[in-house]
Amino acid sequence: MLSSVTDLLRYIDENQLTSEFGGTLDYCHSDWIVLRTAIESFAVMVKDIAQMLQAFGTELAETQLSEECSAVEFLLLSHTEKYRRLKVQLNEALMCRESSHFSLIHYCWTLIAALGTSKFQLLAQLTDMEMAFDGFFDKHHLKLQQYLQLLRYEHSFQEVNCFSVPKIAQRHTDGSKTNSVANMLIFLTDLCVFQEEMSQAQLLILHGHQLAAGHHYAMALIIQRCNELRHQCDTLTSALNTKRKSLTQAQTLLRRLEEAQRWCDDGAYLLANQQVDKFQSKEGAQAALRDIEKFQEAAPPLLSAGVDVLFLEYESVLTPCLQAHIENTFQKHSSVQALIQSRQNCLKKLADKHVRPIQLVAPRPENPPRAKSPLFSPKHGMWQCNINFGSNYPQYFSAMSSHSLINSYFFTRFCTKCFISRQHYLSFTSVIHVMKELIETERIYVEELLAVLLGYRAEMDNPSLAPLLPTSLCNKRDVLFGNLPDIYNFHSSVFLQDLESCLESPEAVGACFLERKDHFHLYECYCQNKPRSDSLWRQFSDCPFFQECQKKLEHKLALDSYLLKPVQRLTKYQLLLKELLKYSSGCERVSELQGALEAMLDLLKSVNDSMHQIAITGYEGDLSNLGRVLMQGSFSVWISHKKGPTRVKELARFKPMQRHLFLHEHALLFCKRRDEHGENADKTPSYSFKHCLKMSAVGITENVKGDVKKFEIWYSGREEVYVIQAPTVEVKIAWLNEIRKILTNQQKQLKGLNTFPVINCYTLLFLHKFLE
Repeated sequence: MLSSVTDLLRYIDENQLTSEFGGTLDYCHSDWIVLRTAIESFAVMVKDIAQMLQAFGTELAETQLSEECSAVEFLLLSHTEKYRRLKVQLNEALMCRESSHFSLIHYCWTLIAALGTSKFQLLAQLTDMEMAFDGFFDKHHLKLQQYLQLLRYEHSFQEVNCFSVPKIAQRHTDGSKTNSVANMLIFLTDLCVFQEEMSQAQLLILHGHQLAAGHHYAMALIIQRCNELRHQCDTLTSALNTKRKSLTQAQTLLRRLEEAQRWCDDGAYLLANQQVDKFQSKEGAQAALRDIEKFQEAAPPLLSAGVDVLFLEYESVLTPCLQAHIENTFQKHSSVQALIQSRQNCLKKLADKHVRPIQLVAPRPENPPRAKSPLFSPKHGMWQCNINFGSNYPQYFSAMSSHSLINSYFFTRFCTKCFISRQHYLSFTSVIHVMKELIETERIYVEELLAVLLGYRAEMDNPSLAPLLPTSLCNKRDVLFGNLPDIYNFHSSVFLQDLESCLESPEAVGACFLERKDHFHLYECYCQNKPRSDSLWRQFSDCPFFQECQKKLEHKLALDSYLLKPVQRLTKYQLLLKELLKYSSGCERVSELQGALEAMLDLLKSVNDSMHQIAITGYEGDLSNLGRVLMQGSFSVWISHKKGPTRVKELARFKPMQRHLFLHEHALLFCKRRDEHGENADKTPSYSFKHCLKMSAVGITENVKGDVKKFEIWYSGREEVYVIQAPTVEVKIAWLNEIRKILTNQQKQLKGLNTFPVINCYTLLFLHKFLE
């Protein structure tokens, strides 16, 4: 108990007491109420913030992590946004210490010491709470980022891991495709795909080490993946080197074999092109002998090695196809070498002694018979022997090419003794020249197709040229090039080899075309796509991508000129076949050449007809249901109706309508040709559909009075009559023949379906004419 206020100062410092108790503390009760109210409000706000932070922490702790990268990225963004909003509220709470509610603290420091403890405790609690929250979210954010990095790393690992050594070993093991240098070049180019995958694996290993260096929580798993990738890269590198070495070795072998085959072909051409007349003199024989010796000196080293040496040298890359290729090459060399040896023996005899020149005319008989002998007949001013060789002359001379009679000396004596004209021999050499042109142009054609496919089509997938390629052109490679890869595969792997096998027997080239006739329908698909390809080219012809590809290939002409090569090649075949047919008259296999020529001409006509058919517009239905297009062309057409109301416009039509007719197997289409004009107009015309006649209800009148080029097509018992005027009589006859074939086939089908007699359209036509 204290007796006075003064005694209180002995226990409590006067700085802690107000003036009422004898102290010096400046105290205002109203200020204390305001201060206490602010502290209470601040405490409530701190409590609310603590609850929000606790709820947010619970949400972060209970979040289920997805295995999709996109979901984790969205989760990372949403958590960051919530953290940002809570951080803003924390900063607002911490700014309250600058508020006017606490300005009294500065001038009443003793009151701060007495009452301000709660305030500063709350501020310290809020600051600690902020630091703990920042630390917790930083750890959570880092964990999410590392989890996302791990997901991406695992995804990349799975993509790279899908390429394995067995795939490389099994790739390009098809023996039928390893018999040409061009295919080997494609195979070597394909290996670049694995090289790119290995580069990606190396980058992935480097990225894994970077993640591990950043103290990733899954460091052990990442290091394990890096070790797996490093082992796979080492194995893949070894397999790639082995595969590349074997393909390069096989490519070298094929190049040497092709060089040897070209040498054999040149040798055959050399023997065939040596002039017979010059062999009659000693100087001419010596010159020809020197040419042959000079040619033999340039023989490839491979031919002197032998088959066994090649088998031993290339044992690691030999396939049954390559073995057969080697054997065929040496067999061909043996045949040519036998011809050369025979020619050399003959020329040496002629060069060692002077031989009296032998004239290529028959000697006059000492006692010429007065009557014509059945063995002789005068022709072209010289006597010819009617000896039967068991075959025709061209084929006989083809057989002679593999024996000693091919040399000029024996051939001259043979012609002299048997009184055979040189015309057959010259025809044979002409056939050889045409065959040489056919094979050489075929090789050039195949090389040009390969250059286009590798230099343009494959470069569209080249990442280094991607910036030069328009985006709208990226997915239109099949439109621009069509089925050009299929055409290249057919010619390089099949047809070129067939033609080369016909070099020693030119008479078999007709069968070669006939056997591959179905494969040539690839050109029909190519030509049908050609208008779309041309339109796309006109749109992007100035593209830097095509200019860069042309520069790399060193082509003088642009891509469109090379895309026209298949169409030009198709027309070239029929010209060369005509030349062969011209010099092969009398050959027993001339019918095959004639059939091959007709097949190529039919193919050209079919391609032309299909090009017009795809330009038909306005037809409601599927044109393929009408059957194959047999004929198409432009005609003048008059229409009249025998039954029903006749329109005045039709009665007054004296001027014919110009219509383009398409004769299908099951229908006849009438269309109107429309030619577009303008700078960007398509060169191919379009055809607007007008009318369709089913062939099952069609009849014809072959002759119309007044014009030999007109004929009638009547429909449904002459309810509708179409007078057709052809441009020429030949066109009219061709159309009538095709229509007649269709109607005849329909009649045969009706006879097979019906048991009662059927009156065909020709009988109806006869009755109609009789009644008239």
